[in-house]
Amino acid sequence: MRQSSTLSARNNASIYALFAVCAVLAIIGSLLAGGDQSGWRWLHYVTKPTATILLLIAVLRNIGPPSRAYGLAIVAGLAFAAAGDFFLMLPGDYFLAGLVCFLLTHCAYIWALTRDSRFAADKGIFAIFAGIGLIVITGLWSSLPPGMRLPVVIYALALAAMAAQAISRDRQLAVGAPQKSAARSAALGGLFFMVSDTLLAYGRFRWNIPYNAVWVLGTYYTAQWLFARSTKGNAHAR
Repeated sequence: MRQSSTLSARNNASIYALFAVCAVLAIIGSLLAGGDQSGWRWLHYVTKPTATILLLIAVLRNIGPPSRAYGLAIVAGLAFAAAGDFFLMLPGDYFLAGLVCFLLTHCAYIWALTRDSRFAADKGIFAIFAGIGLIVITGLWSSLPPGMRLPVVIYALALAAMAAQAISRDRQLAVGAPQKSAARSAALGGLFFMVSDTLLAYGRFRWNIPYNAVWVLGTYYTAQWLFARSTKGNAHAR
């Protein structure tokens, strides 16, 4: 049994290593693909969703009966994110479709993060993130097309709620609790996701951010990796 567990851990380490390679190549492919007709576009197309799918596979291999609900919710979130990756990298304007997919990702993550903790238990944290969300929306408002304003507001609120819940959950768990390390990973994942999506929105609608793919995809893949790793150690999630 111990030998089987060790082999599984090694296999997952290989999957995570392959994920890191794909994530780096996705960033490089995005930087090299200056336009939709670029000869390097294929590298971005192949590696961007593949990186997310590899995390999904790693999580599926980690799920055990005690943490099944949490793990399956993270898997669902990663599946929606892979679909969102696909829509956002297409040459046409599929931003709204990608936004909906990632909205579903955050809903799935919120579900996971409430398996062993109360939603919005830390009112102070939620107030802080509501304020941050309001600042982000206010900064974007004049640059948003009228038809995108409501979807972006809904998305920003869901993103802020997800990040706030991740941090609230981490604060609720006592130091030394079996799932504390996993909760800390999810909390950091929520923060990185918020940074990534804020950069993505400002880079698309307001500013020309140099090397935008490095910052957006770098923080995005870090967030997803942290959420994937948070499935390891959630022994008490229901």
